[in-house]
Amino acid sequence: MSDRPPLWAVIGTLIGAPLFMGTVIVYVPYALSAWRFARPFLGWEPSRWIGTALILVAIPAILDFLIRFVREGHGTPVPVAPPQRLVVGGTFRIVRNPAYLAAVSALVGQGLLLGSTDVLIYAGVMGLAFHLFAVAYEEPALRRKFGADYDAYRSKVPRWVPRVRRRD
Repeated sequence: MSDRPPLWAVIGTLIGAPLFMGTVIVYVPYALSAWRFARPFLGWEPSRWIGTALILVAIPAILDFLIRFVREGHGTPVPVAPPQRLVVGGTFRIVRNPAYLAAVSALVGQGLLLGSTDVLIYAGVMGLAFHLFAVAYEEPALRRKFGADYDAYRSKVPRWVPRVRRRD
C-alpha cells in the first residue's frame, strides 16, 4: 500500500471536516450565545482565561486528528469514507478519541469564555452524544475492520482520559 494518501481522502476531509466542525464547534455555540460576553461563569473572572486555554488546546489536537486521518489512515473523518488504516500516531497515542475530546474542550472553552450556560449545556450534550457514537458505532466498526490490531491499541490507549506516562 502506498504511503501517499489518496486524493479523495484529502478532498473529503477538506469538505467534510469544515462542514461538521463548523456546525458543531462554531455555528451552534454562536446560535446559542451570539458570542456575546455575559457575566463570567459563577461570577469568577478566571473562568474566561480557562475557557480561552481550552479553546487554544483544542486547535492543534483537531489539526493533528485531521492530518493523521488523511496521511496515516488514508481516509476522512466522515463516517462514509473512514480511514483504511488504523490511526495510532500523534494525539491518538494518548487518547483514542482526540477529535471528540478537542471538540468538547472547545465547546466548554466557549461556554466559560462567554459565560454562557447554554453553551456549557450543549457541550455536555455533545460529550454524551460523542460517547454514545464512539461506543455504539465506532468501536464495533473498528473492531470488525482492524481486529486484533485494534484490540491491542484499545488495551493500551484510554478512550477519553489522556494517558500520561513517563518516557523511559
